Parts: sequence; structure tokens; C-alpha cells
Amino acid sequence: MDQQTKSQRVHHVFEKIYNRYDVMNSIISFQRHKAWRKDVMNRMNVQKGESAIDVCCGTGDWTLALAEKVGGQGSVVGLDFSENMLSVGVEKKNNLNLDYVDFKHGNAMELPYEDNSFDYATIGFGLRNVPDYLQVLKEMTRVVKPGGLVVCLETSQPTALGFRQAYYFYFQHIMPFLGRLFAKSYEEYSWLQESAKDFPGRLELKKMFEQAGLKDVEVKSYTGGVAAMHLGTKPLK
Repeated sequence: MDQQTKSQRVHHVFEKIYNRYDVMNSIISFQRHKAWRKDVMNRMNVQKGESAIDVCCGTGDWTLALAEKVGGQGSVVGLDFSENMLSVGVEKKNNLNLDYVDFKHGNAMELPYEDNSFDYATIGFGLRNVPDYLQVLKEMTRVVKPGGLVVCLETSQPTALGFRQAYYFYFQHIMPFLGRLFAKSYEEYSWLQESAKDFPGRLELKKMFEQAGLKDVEVKSYTGGVAAMHLGTKPLK
């Protein structure tokens, strides 16, 4: 699939499932995605007054978790190319009265920000959906300040024998069925399993982080390797 075709297909998927995405995310990950993100946030150690951009932010859950950490003295941007997904995030933000959060319609492949603008750049379960993984990581690296962190939480490729087979069976057969049952979107959730199946394993992604110019890349697997965190630091020079 070429970059343009992938981009168009992904856009269609998320414009369609936006109002059911949060519920399905919890079902798909057995509610584990919240625990994974909480652990990642502990490792990031975000401080009051800092700034962050959450790329491919979707409905804004990680964006708002970052906002809670930086507080009113800080600033957070959530960027996504699906306006329908963003509309859910804006509604959450308004309900919480968080005026220092900005949801922006934009392209992860060309972030509309100056170099060295943020303390953190995060991407949660979005990297697998972009046309060029390395290009997005380079953009995230570009917009963080020297010493800042680029962090990805994403599905990964489990390596344990038996567990790997069960994982692929679940993604290929069970998850699209759940999509049809709960979200009336069999085709769209079939895409989600395709994108997860084709995504690089954790060591391959670690190399991409290093290719993007990041150092001291930490990797942590979750729940038998079905998800992984990658955290890299932008060099000071």
C-alpha cells in the first residue's frame, strides 16, 4: 500500500469510528491501555509548567493526561488529522475547563511547529497508522527541545511461543468481530488488526528512534509484548 492510499484509508477509518473509539479501545486492550499509559507517564516524570505535543492524539486521552501533569502554567497540544476524532477531545477539554490545551488539526508527517518547541512529544497507538514511521519520529524529534523526550506507546509483536499465535488469532478474528458487535464497523476494525500485524517489533522500532536522532532509547514491553513503550532523549548538541 503506498503512502497516499494508506493515509486516505486511515483517515476514512477514524472519521467513521470516532464516536465509538474510546469504548472499543478499552474492549480491545482489556482495559490495559490505561495502565500502560500510566506507567509510561511515571517514567516520563512530567513536571508543572512544561510543554508537550501529543501527536496522532485521537480523542485526546493522553493529551489530557499530560495537561493534568503540566498544570495551568504549562501548555499541551493534541494534534490529529481526523477532525471527527478531535471533536471528541475538544468536548472532553471543555468539560474539564482546560484552556491551556489546544487541539489542532494537522499532519504528523509535517508538524506545524518550530524546532525545539516542546519538552515532550508523545504518540499513543498512532504511529502504526502513519504512512512513514521514521518521518514522524524525525518530526517529533525536531520539535522537542534538546534534552527533551520523544515517547511512543504502541502495539508490538509478542515473541513468546503460543502467546504470539494467540495474539494474531485475536487480532485477525476476534477484534473485527468485536468491532462489528460494539461499533458496527467490521471493516474499520479489520484495518486496525492489519496495521498492528505489520508494525515493526520493539527492537526494529528502537533502531528507528536512533535513526531519528534520539539517544538513550528505553524500551519496555507490556502484557507479554502485545504493547511496548519506546522513550528517547534528544541530544543536547
